[in-house]
Order: sequence, then structure tokens, then C-alpha cells
Amino acid sequence: MKPLQCIFTQSDCYKTGRTIRPKGVMVHSTGADNPWLRRYVQPAASAPGQAALLAALGENKNGNHWNRPDVNACVHGFIGKLADGSVAAVQTLPWNHRGWHAGKGTSGKSANDTHISFEMCEDGLDDPAYFQRAYRTAVQLTAMLCQTYGLDPLADGVIICHQDGYRRGVASNHGDIYNWFPRFGFDMNDFRAGVARIVNGGEQEEDDDMTYYKTLADVPEWYRPSVEKAMKAGALHGTGSGELDLSEDLCRTLTVLDRLGQLGSAQPS
Repeated sequence: MKPLQCIFTQSDCYKTGRTIRPKGVMVHSTGADNPWLRRYVQPAASAPGQAALLAALGENKNGNHWNRPDVNACVHGFIGKLADGSVAAVQTLPWNHRGWHAGKGTSGKSANDTHISFEMCEDGLDDPAYFQRAYRTAVQLTAMLCQTYGLDPLADGVIICHQDGYRRGVASNHGDIYNWFPRFGFDMNDFRAGVARIVNGGEQEEDDDMTYYKTLADVPEWYRPSVEKAMKAGALHGTGSGELDLSEDLCRTLTVLDRLGQLGSAQPS
């Protein structure tokens, strides 16, 4: 895992220069139907490699990104779609910088003082292919941060989401990520376990050996009915030009969801 880097040097948060000693990682999701990184992440005009970054991210023509003054929120990174539709992580603050992401909890304390944070760009919360890529990238990024700072991913309070932070009294009352992960059968316990597998060496960080199927015809017949059903229900859109680019893990997940009756009533043609 090597995130792109687009530090928010124009952010008021960055300009405070405050730092923390990271004790954990807080996972957020944006709460808006916009999976494109360009919505939130744009390089400053003076940033090193500005042209290349802008080409990778795409241009936010509305100017409502977060790398500007008077935005009273700032996280250490984002996960979402690049201009070419692939999913990536981007670092937007130095990891030991104090972010503005958690607010203040009922205890009077804030995870801003202890946790590295990143936002996962939400889509319509109905695309299992995008969810899988974003979720996997988030697991890899969190594992990298745990390894960098010597954090135990299974220790109490180390890896939490915004809603977990609220329940612990160190964040404002937001629902993320429980508005999204459970739709695809995951929760923060699954997330922590996935991070721990990488940190403890039981799983390779990159899925170099993962099998991908470009088209429906490539999908093995035992997965195909469930994949077809997800396509017909509008839950699976592919990458365009008739290509699905489905991993075997996603095919397996769709099959399990289908058997549990979670893919709706649409029948494959």
C-alpha cells in the first residue's frame, strides 16, 4: 500500500501545525452519493507534481473540494475513484498531524487528539463491486498505518469508525460506517480482523493472485446466476464497455447474498 499524496496545504487545519501521537485509526464515510476523489481532493496550484495529480484525480470544476480555507473539516486521507474509475487511497495530511474529523464526544474528549482518520467516498450504497474495492483499500491502508505506528488492530479502541467513537464518548453522533458496511454483510469486527490478518502476516497486502472475470461469459457457471441477478437488479454496473472486472471474492459474496435472499426478486434472463 502506497497512497497517492496530495497534502491539503491550503486547509486551515493544516496551517495550525498541530501534531498528535497516533494511537489508533478512525474510519469515516462521506454520507454523499459521490465516489469520485476529485469531489474532495484537489492539489494546490503550487503543489509538487500538480499537473500529474490533477490528471489522476480529475478536476473539480465546482471548487468545493476540501483543500482550501474556511472548510472546518479535514482528514488524513480519502478512498474513492480516480479519474479512470479505479479505486485508490490518497493521503491529505501528514499522518501525525491533528485532524478535524471527530468533533467532541460526550466525555469532553475527541479522537482528533489520538486517531488518524480517513474518509471512504460513498456511492449510492448499492454497488457491491465498488464497495469491495473501497473496503479492501481501506483495510490495506489501515494495516499500513498500524504497522507504521506499532498499533495492535485488535486492541480495544485502536480501530474504530465515527459511530464507534460516538459510543465511546470521543466523537460527535454520526452513523458512519454502519449505514454502509452492513448492507454487504460486514461490520467493524470484520474490518479489524481483515487488518489483523495483514499485520500479522497471514495475508498478503496486495491481491496479486486474485482471479478476475472480465465478462459474464468468463464467470464460472456456479456463480453466474447470482451475478446475472445482481446485474438485472441494477446492483452491478461493471467498468463500462461491457466489462465487469469481477473478482472471485465478489462473485462468491454475491452468491452467498443471493442464497440469503438479499439480491431482491429480479430473476436472471
